[in-house]
Amino acid sequence: MSRTLRAVLAGCGGMSNAWLKAAAQIADLEIVGLVDIREEAALKRKEEHGLSGAITGTDLDAVLAQTQPDMVFDVTVPEAHADVTLTALKRGCHVLGEKPMADSMDNARRMVAAAQQAGKLYAVIQNRRYTPHIRRVRAFLRAGEIGRLTTVNCDFYIGAHFGGFRDRMQHVLLLDMAIHTFDQARFLTGADPEAVYCHEWNPAGSWYDHDASAIAIFEMQTRDGDAIVYTYRGSWCAEGLNTSWEGDWRFIGDKGSARWDGGAGFQAQVVSETGGFFSKHRDAALPDLDTAGKDNGHASLINEFAQCVRDGSIPDTICTDNIKSLAMVFGAIESATAGRRVTISP
Repeated sequence: MSRTLRAVLAGCGGMSNAWLKAAAQIADLEIVGLVDIREEAALKRKEEHGLSGAITGTDLDAVLAQTQPDMVFDVTVPEAHADVTLTALKRGCHVLGEKPMADSMDNARRMVAAAQQAGKLYAVIQNRRYTPHIRRVRAFLRAGEIGRLTTVNCDFYIGAHFGGFRDRMQHVLLLDMAIHTFDQARFLTGADPEAVYCHEWNPAGSWYDHDASAIAIFEMQTRDGDAIVYTYRGSWCAEGLNTSWEGDWRFIGDKGSARWDGGAGFQAQVVSETGGFFSKHRDAALPDLDTAGKDNGHASLINEFAQCVRDGSIPDTICTDNIKSLAMVFGAIESATAGRRVTISP
């Protein structure tokens, strides 16, 4: 029987419910501490989730000293991620944190360096990597039936009436949401960003104070040296005909094309005959959907992370990889602010 792993959760706002429910599904994992700048929030979560033995407090370092956990779950706001992660690593804890990794690239680099120096795992929640649908698309693209990818397009249009702090945020779409879509692009293509040109604006009728729409053109390169142009068109104030939260995608290869609606809708065609004005095409065979895959949101990631802590393997969303997705976010923001193409260097 495996030793029970001990975890402290920092940040007891609304998102912490999802984490605590997910953690409760994992055998041999115990929440031993809850931390929030408002201790009443930590006490509320303790009662709601039946965590009678958990220590609560407002000082993460003090709670870590009391509980001596194996890992810290960082569910705080982005501005606090660096402090939480660095404190946890100094205490010898592994860290699994909410996206985005940090509120700046400088802080992200500090966090990655600290994790490497401490010899501890630091990974970031990117739950969209864990749906059976995205893994099906990825398997198809990697099989190469449509040839080498040259172009990837994604549309994200959601009319999201959050209320609260998001309505006041600068770069709300890019900073708070696009990390998911950009990380999906890297996951699906196996390519990393090299440069970006981005334009942001706030459409008439928007209920956000600042730019809630954006178009970005990324220059990317695969590990084999293939160049890919990836375009992102998105808005958080688009009413009607909303895409899925996973976006609406088109993949163009040198032998065919594929479309994915972010859910179960996936189709592809490949060239069967050339010579005329239009080539002839046939529908491509699609991989079976792996319904036994990692499809349980946060629980899948937390479970994988706990297993990696146990056996020393590397999580899919380890910080050294995820910082490349974060670099796409801040590269797009820099480009939109400067009004020019910028290079990306994670």
